[in-house]
Amino acid sequence: MAERSFAKEVEKLRLGEGEEFAGEGILAITKALLQCGVGYVGGYQGAPISHLMDVLADAQDILGELGVHFEASASEATATAMLAASVHYPIRGAATFKSTVGTNVASDALANLASGGVTGGALIIVGEDYGEGSSIMQERSHAFAMKSQVWLLDPRPNLPSIVQAVEHGFELSEVSNTPVMLQVRIRCCHVHGKFIAKNNKRPAMTVADALENPRRDTGRIVLPPASFLHEKEKVAKRWPAAVDYIRKNGINEFFGPDAGSVGIVMQGGMYNAVIRALQRLGLADAYGETDVPLYVLNAVYPLIDDEFLTFCEGKDSVLVVEEGQPNYIEQAFAAMLHKAGRGTRLVGKEYLPVAGEYTGQVMLDSLGAFLRAEAPQLLSAEIRAPNKMGGGEEIPDLSKVVPGRPPGFCVGCPERPIFAATKLVEQELGKHHIASDIGCHLFSIMPPFELGATTMGYGLGPASASAFNAPEAKRRSISFVGDGGFWHNGLTSSIGNAVFNKNDGVIVVVDNFYSAATGGQDILSSRANNRTKSTQHPITKAIEGMGVKWLRHIDRTYDVGKMQATLKEALTTEEKGPKVIVASSECMLNKQRREKPLVNQAIKDGARVVKPKFGVDEDICTGDHACMRLSGCPSLSVKSLDDPLRDDPVASIDQNCVGCGNCGEVADAAVLCPSFYRADVVHNPSGWDRFLDRMRGAVIGFLQRRRERRRLVFADA
Repeated sequence: MAERSFAKEVEKLRLGEGEEFAGEGILAITKALLQCGVGYVGGYQGAPISHLMDVLADAQDILGELGVHFEASASEATATAMLAASVHYPIRGAATFKSTVGTNVASDALANLASGGVTGGALIIVGEDYGEGSSIMQERSHAFAMKSQVWLLDPRPNLPSIVQAVEHGFELSEVSNTPVMLQVRIRCCHVHGKFIAKNNKRPAMTVADALENPRRDTGRIVLPPASFLHEKEKVAKRWPAAVDYIRKNGINEFFGPDAGSVGIVMQGGMYNAVIRALQRLGLADAYGETDVPLYVLNAVYPLIDDEFLTFCEGKDSVLVVEEGQPNYIEQAFAAMLHKAGRGTRLVGKEYLPVAGEYTGQVMLDSLGAFLRAEAPQLLSAEIRAPNKMGGGEEIPDLSKVVPGRPPGFCVGCPERPIFAATKLVEQELGKHHIASDIGCHLFSIMPPFELGATTMGYGLGPASASAFNAPEAKRRSISFVGDGGFWHNGLTSSIGNAVFNKNDGVIVVVDNFYSAATGGQDILSSRANNRTKSTQHPITKAIEGMGVKWLRHIDRTYDVGKMQATLKEALTTEEKGPKVIVASSECMLNKQRREKPLVNQAIKDGARVVKPKFGVDEDICTGDHACMRLSGCPSLSVKSLDDPLRDDPVASIDQNCVGCGNCGEVADAAVLCPSFYRADVVHNPSGWDRFLDRMRGAVIGFLQRRRERRRLVFADA
């Protein structure tokens, strides 16, 4: 069950010639693919393009009507390898995945695809996820474009530019026989706007047509001597063809006056932030009219020498706005100026941060500093003054007053008890080397659990512990892998590797029924009935098939005691070889998305519904907060009492509780205070419920009155 449904929005994909399309960037990309006559699409979900995969999944009826094949690929490598259909056949294909983690996985297929070249247009939509808010290592997709010699588009973040970039991407690919990468950032994926639609096109050749008429060209297969000829073709034929197309079709754009003492060159994705900064500096308006010459690179690779050199004519200095490190574009432009013997001063990271996302404030500060130093005459007297950026108020440093909030598990997450059990086992057996993996379970490295020493890639948790397979060691390693990572890469690279090398470590497969971290998409082992995909394939069967002998399955992770005992058994058993524990419980977010509307509707319809509610008896709670250190649930907080004899706040469960019961299970397994209780809240109670409530109230009232009569009271003298 995906995080968001686009079942209603995808109907906009049927709009035809001349009609106005209004919506989100990812919908615009999908519409553009259909307008371009794409024949097949594949991809792997991951922010910021997770919703693009969700849109495609929800639009499968429309895709089917046009003869477009769609696959939710097993990995980014799978998605890129799909584009092989465009090598020999004039079929347009597209693949999509998340930035460098995707290109890392796909690099082998990408290199082979780029070497042999394509006949049909091949477009790779890469969701660039860079900056402090990113969940990945800080690298740039740009490097892969240069490494494999594929062209890289980076459109301005508005819907007409995005749609045009998709159209140009396919045409550029076909003209130069080269795959093209289309880079879209978060602001590009989720920007809202409008554009005038065109009719959807059925592909001139579908994949079904291709199967009926097989083709092959030995010269397109990456094998010597063809592979060397491919390299020559890239330089002598494909590159010039790409440069000629980019120049003739005006893919890169110029804004502002032709002449000026300074200019700004930028990646297309930086355009909105640059214009906003210039607007705040009094040098542009809300419609993009600017007093500073701008050169916008909607194609950032390859770069066009004569375009850039023409832009630099008559300018004393030019600022390159290039997000990320290394500064590939700035270096290339510096080389162009040097070879041409131009005296224009080129600057970039002198004024802009070397690394990190170029947010609105960063752009304002950096452009302001550049213009005050290089062209102060363009600025008003007020803005020319030091530390005056567009007349805005100084932003306070909130880090000194707002506590840090590291990422953590959601309320009721079934993965939390797994790590509570791990902490309890470590208290008994001592610390172990723990290898983590990509996914929600990686939050275990944060407080309160603070478990895990490494994470090497999606599905590679157990593989990253393989070096610790020491026969003489008295202690075993523990490694984690999620169900998404298991199917992505872990089955062979981690489980198969452990079996083949007779690894004696403990592997925990965290099974929450979905690719939860990317938005709750179905995978092979999902329990849901998926209309277009094959699900309900048990992880345990796959592990047995790989040859694992010691295997345990826990089908309710909230049973902390059972989880603790199983983990202890795995760490202490005399049996050799990999010990695998599959810990299964449904992702609470997805469960709530599915069940909450049904429960609310049942209550509205007058049906009897019982919902569990957990709480803490403040008279019993000791206030040592050990329960929080072993749980960390956001709904488990603290509350100060009015009792002057109790200084420490007690534990308290707030209204966000979903009734998973983990807090009580942890308290019981860790032998903490018995202050947790469960109460069942009955909606639309029956007559019998009301009778029982009256009886309970009477008994409780009697006991309370009797206790009051026996209480010792000191009367005033």
